[in-house]
Amino acid sequence: MFKYTLQRLALMMMTLLIITCMCFVLVRMLPPVELPPEDPHTPVVLAQREAFGYNKPYLVQFGIFLKNIFTKFDWGISDKLYFGQDVAKMFVSKLPATMIINLYSIILSIPIGIILGIVAALKKNTWIDHSISTLTMVVISVPSFVYAFLIQYILSFKLGWLPFLMEPLKGRSYLDWSVFVSMLPPVLSLSFGTIAGFTRTTRAELTEVLTSEFMLLARTKGLTRSQATVRHAMKNCMVVILPAIFSNFIGIMSGSLVIEKIFSVPGVGGLYLNSINGRDYNIFMMLTVFYTAVGLLASIVVDISYGFIDPRIRMGSKK
Repeated sequence: MFKYTLQRLALMMMTLLIITCMCFVLVRMLPPVELPPEDPHTPVVLAQREAFGYNKPYLVQFGIFLKNIFTKFDWGISDKLYFGQDVAKMFVSKLPATMIINLYSIILSIPIGIILGIVAALKKNTWIDHSISTLTMVVISVPSFVYAFLIQYILSFKLGWLPFLMEPLKGRSYLDWSVFVSMLPPVLSLSFGTIAGFTRTTRAELTEVLTSEFMLLARTKGLTRSQATVRHAMKNCMVVILPAIFSNFIGIMSGSLVIEKIFSVPGVGGLYLNSINGRDYNIFMMLTVFYTAVGLLASIVVDISYGFIDPRIRMGSKK
């Protein structure tokens, strides 16, 4: 397992380096944005461009980029969006909004999805199972931004229960009640697809486990159906469900890019899209490395978690 983990980490670093290099070269092929001559930050940005070797070959620029990160953790300063401000500090200030939206969504989605999956599996081939399964497939097929528009139209415009956009903090915390209520629309928009995904996964795994021979043996030993399901069936389902929690977390992180833009969430998702539209190289590169690294690391955690959850699984073994 240790050897397998080291191999996966090495491959992760290689993949991250290749993706970063490709994105770096492609984005540097675009012409840099013009700087306002009257702005006091313009000389600083020009000095940064000179230090980062904007007039040198792309691979030389990429080497300077890596050197600044590893030696000084210097991601540069913003060329346009937050003109003259440090990119790393801007990223850190935006990250809490994204993390808390995703956290609320996960907390809401996981128990509801697992419960619906258990109900569908226990009521297999009944109208309850058919209703849940049909609704699950419909929800999975619809993109999250469609739910965002529906929530804005129904809950915000027609009923007036929730605000259209997330309220700015203005010195308040994310635990403030009005701020929390304004976060509910993006949280709900992110939750629908995740709930449906967990419902489908739980139903499929639990249905297969309930028909296994060891479940029949457990029933013949005197356990009721509920006892056999809780003590034995759910343990086997967790082998698939727990890694799915990690993968769905990353799915929510990537899916929040558009949702944050729709609801004006002051997170890294909107910052990412704005950096692409505004050709802000440094912000774009930092967010690209962040999302790529998180996605690759999550895949490793999912693989390794199988071995810890189920002792019968041994990653990297020859047999």
